Amino acid sequence: MPSLNELKEIFKPKLIPISWEEQDNSLVLLDQSALPFETVFVKVRTPEEVAYAIKTMKVRGAPAIGITAAYGMITAILKSSSLEEAMGSLFKAKSVLDSSRPTAVNLSWATSHMLSLSKKLVEEGKVRRVEELLAELKAEARRIFDQELEAELQMGIYGLEKIDEGDTVLTQCNAGGLATGTGVGTALAPVKVAHALGIKVSVIAPETRPWLQGSRLTVYELMKEGIPVKLITDTAVGLVMFKGMVNSVMVGADRILSDGHVYNKIGTFKEAVIAKELGIPFYVLAPVTTFDLKNKVEDIRIEERDPNEVRTVRGVPIAPEGVEVYNPVFDVTPPKYVTAIITERGVIYPPFERNVRKTVGR
Repeated sequence: MPSLNELKEIFKPKLIPISWEEQDNSLVLLDQSALPFETVFVKVRTPEEVAYAIKTMKVRGAPAIGITAAYGMITAILKSSSLEEAMGSLFKAKSVLDSSRPTAVNLSWATSHMLSLSKKLVEEGKVRRVEELLAELKAEARRIFDQELEAELQMGIYGLEKIDEGDTVLTQCNAGGLATGTGVGTALAPVKVAHALGIKVSVIAPETRPWLQGSRLTVYELMKEGIPVKLITDTAVGLVMFKGMVNSVMVGADRILSDGHVYNKIGTFKEAVIAKELGIPFYVLAPVTTFDLKNKVEDIRIEERDPNEVRTVRGVPIAPEGVEVYNPVFDVTPPKYVTAIITERGVIYPPFERNVRKTVGR
């Protein structure tokens, strides 16, 4: 098993979807809504532009949203002339950014962290000019990015223990480097680590309606990395598991509660239930920043999106105009269906009520 530092030298991601442009103080995002047909990078320079990019899924995936939100807070003070004005702008930016996608806990974690750090630096007199605060926040956002990268590589190392030569992994949506901003990923981290080490592994990716993150993004990303991948319809999930085409299921998460309830892209619950029925291991991979130890299931609002996302495919109608639509973006998987949760701090096994807090430590 390689060490983290050894793995950093072996594995070099081919896709980096988030970067900060120091020359003109802008956040550069790979527009994932245009993939795989166009490779377009957009520059955002205000919290409102960042929030719009998140809301319209130019950037998506919980960790990537968190990194983007951290940089989004920086854009709030680029034109501030005083620390007082900067702090006011940061409070406003947090509200704007938090409202863009309510389910992913990484978003509010990142904005809260950047705001708390700013308050501490100002109140303790460690920064006296806006330029100094700006430099500190840029360094912190970069640290969040670097920590996420290391966390994903570490998850890949832990997850590698769950992969054997020749395995096929079923995933859901896109929990690769596009979803995390680093080029590695959460659910796909063990697959990428295995591939980098010469272990034969392949992936089955459901299309993931209605935004088709599986067919547009997961397939695109894995093909870029040279990893064998097979695309299926969402409705074929049960059959491929029943036919023995899958050795394990590995998915990401947008929020994990202290009792082990997992919020992830719609369709995850279905995979978990079928996997348990057929005796297939179901693993959730997420960094500790994805854990929500305060709220319960009844407290979480699952985001619902535009009905036209279901009525159409990339703008082309596929249903009668005006039909009523239910379009939840996420579902919730009860802990009894989860074999283990893999984090950068180790693998968490049931009972989750006891073991989550032991590992997450907050």
